[in-house]
Amino acid sequence: MNFLIRNATVINENKKAAQDIFIKDGLIAEIIDRDSTPYPIIQGQYEEIDATDLILIPGVIDDQVHFREPGLTHKADIYTESKAAVAGGITSYMEMPNTSPGTTTSALLKQKYEIASEKSWANYSFYIGATNRNIDELMKIDPTNVCGTKIFMGSSTGNLLVDNREALDIIFKEVRMLIATHCEDDRLIKKNLAHYTQTEGENLTVSYHPLIRSAEACYASSSLAVELATKHNTRLHILHLSTAKEMVLFNNKIPVSEKKITAEACVHHLWFNDSDYARLGNFIKWNPAVKTKEDQEAVFEAVLNGKIDVIATDHAPHTIEEKSKPYLEAPSGGPLVQHALPAMLDFYHRKRITLEKIVQLMAHNVADLFKIEKRGYIRKGYYADLVLIDLNKPLEVSKENILYKCGWSPFEGHTFQSRITHTFVNGSLMYKDGIFQSFRPGMRMKFDR
Repeated sequence: MNFLIRNATVINENKKAAQDIFIKDGLIAEIIDRDSTPYPIIQGQYEEIDATDLILIPGVIDDQVHFREPGLTHKADIYTESKAAVAGGITSYMEMPNTSPGTTTSALLKQKYEIASEKSWANYSFYIGATNRNIDELMKIDPTNVCGTKIFMGSSTGNLLVDNREALDIIFKEVRMLIATHCEDDRLIKKNLAHYTQTEGENLTVSYHPLIRSAEACYASSSLAVELATKHNTRLHILHLSTAKEMVLFNNKIPVSEKKITAEACVHHLWFNDSDYARLGNFIKWNPAVKTKEDQEAVFEAVLNGKIDVIATDHAPHTIEEKSKPYLEAPSGGPLVQHALPAMLDFYHRKRITLEKIVQLMAHNVADLFKIEKRGYIRKGYYADLVLIDLNKPLEVSKENILYKCGWSPFEGHTFQSRITHTFVNGSLMYKDGIFQSFRPGMRMKFDR
């Protein structure tokens, strides 16, 4: 189908505009100012959508998700989580390599792309994971076809934890595509864990999580990543920043398109702080940890002032049974793709952030810093990844409307002030007024590098 979206308020490229959008053959074919005289004649058959009182934005691009396939599909898979993402206004995602087996070879990477080509509701790309010994595999990757290389400089197991300084030096020096890092210093984390285990014993609860996975552990690892990237002129993107201390590492004086070192914040570090552990326990146990209110406010300020360049989810589902285990046994991570955009829109309603800034951080900047082809903006000739939103139609999060395979959300019981009404992926209307339309697989993203 082709579509003409009429009467929306378009939020795009730091502007609000009264424009109609014509979608043809999967692309944005026309952007029509509504005061145009005469109004252009649209040729051919199309369905008209009246978007009066709605806003229209480019689809969100999430640069960090864990969809758990292959190997961990009891808690999530590409089909279920991409479907939840589309309901949440996310039209493209980049998925992490810590599946089972870990995605550390070109052959394993190819298998993921084959799965997504059949099962993904949204557009997709996959990171290849770095290890202490797989530099040859990393060098095989075509940077125009893959979003980047992921380095776990902490908080991973098996061969995906890169803890050898010589290996890090080689990777930062030799890999020419974007390197994305999880930065926590394992040495400091182990030291903190030993200390609190000794002093607290059986009393150790999740409230100690931000003390064990401390701000110092985050800064030590992030500063090392920046040091290596500066030394080797590496294109570095540091994921899920969580501390005030780390903000000194980043620059807000140059545009995203010119930065060699960029930064990401995640919705949960903007929404929660350590006072929420008493209420939500392990269900807000993430790595890096949710930390103090001061850290939360510093990260939010960096989002606003341009030190942090993108907002993502780090969507990482676990089952309720897994999260209900004692603190040290419960895994870190939680589901977010369905609710990330509504959460950011709540911040808009609280006058913490503008709609233009949300679109910049969740679409424009992601496209720019990853150099994604023809996505992230509402521009003629771009793929029609579009989201319509009713800013004034509340929706309470409940078991009945949670779409994650794991069946829970840290937002359960919260009423968001806005809801997504329509999601288009490559010009196909995939989601409308709470109902999914005909399934059509998303596309593999390409990168102009």
